[in-house]
Amino acid sequence: MTRIGTSDLDVFPLNLGGNTFGWTSSPEESHAVLDAFAAGGGNFLDTADGYSSWVPGNSGGESETIIGEWMTARGNRDDIVVGTKVSQHPSFPGLSAANVAAAADASLARLGTDRIDLYYAHFDDASVPLEETVGAFQDLVVTGKVRYVGVSNYSGERLEEWIAIAERNNYALPIALQPHYNLVHREPYESEFAPIVAAHRLGVMPYFSLASGFLTGKYRTEADLEGKARGRGAGQYLDARGLAVIGQLESIAAERGISIPTTALAWLRAQPGIAAPIASARTPDQVGDLLAAASVDLTDDELSRLDAVSAPARG
Repeated sequence: MTRIGTSDLDVFPLNLGGNTFGWTSSPEESHAVLDAFAAGGGNFLDTADGYSSWVPGNSGGESETIIGEWMTARGNRDDIVVGTKVSQHPSFPGLSAANVAAAADASLARLGTDRIDLYYAHFDDASVPLEETVGAFQDLVVTGKVRYVGVSNYSGERLEEWIAIAERNNYALPIALQPHYNLVHREPYESEFAPIVAAHRLGVMPYFSLASGFLTGKYRTEADLEGKARGRGAGQYLDARGLAVIGQLESIAAERGISIPTTALAWLRAQPGIAAPIASARTPDQVGDLLAAASVDLTDDELSRLDAVSAPARG
């Protein structure tokens, strides 16, 4: 288990992503995935109020509803750490104070709970003064509806501004950052955010930890992408550098007797500030590779090999 930043949230060092729930996984499949994750010791779930509004026929909140129904059915709410996000639900867009309050209540209802353990501002909303947004999150903490605050998809400058506002007003400080970061997408996290994370002792939960499935090793040719729900996202990494990363992952995985995705997640876990990479599973049989990453510690040599082959271009 690991602590998130300066909080008392003690979590499994792999954050199960709920973006597939109600999208590529039916409610029944989602519950099976959640059961497999919990059975393997997992207790940390990530979702958002907007998941999965992009699916035809969905309206947003489907993932939260599925997670809420599962926790209610299993009677395990006190054993689970739930992170969700606000700003992208079609009925609750943006980060005005009124919207944050209303969206939080809607998320609580869908999750079937009286508190959100970790509540993220999903995307920056430049149309609203940041002081208003930070104050709205503080109100949720004061009322007990939210235990801790997190930030996702903000620039480093805006993240530091959020922290400064919270410090100036004696508000709850963010404890968590959710950035786009993985072996084939190392910037801007490493240059822009890693120093802020270190300075403020934030816990980092990277999303797209497996690069939309590319770092599973399933996509090595254009033909592999055809007809896949995540093919477009994975396809952007299908170049010489991306394939070299897959080659090195495959080599280390074979030497270790583990899978490629387990190896990719283990590299991410080893980076400074990373508390729990976010990774999703469409079916229960995919959960094992995610769980395994929590107990794999790569050697300095293995990390160096992966660092070298994945080093981002400079200048």
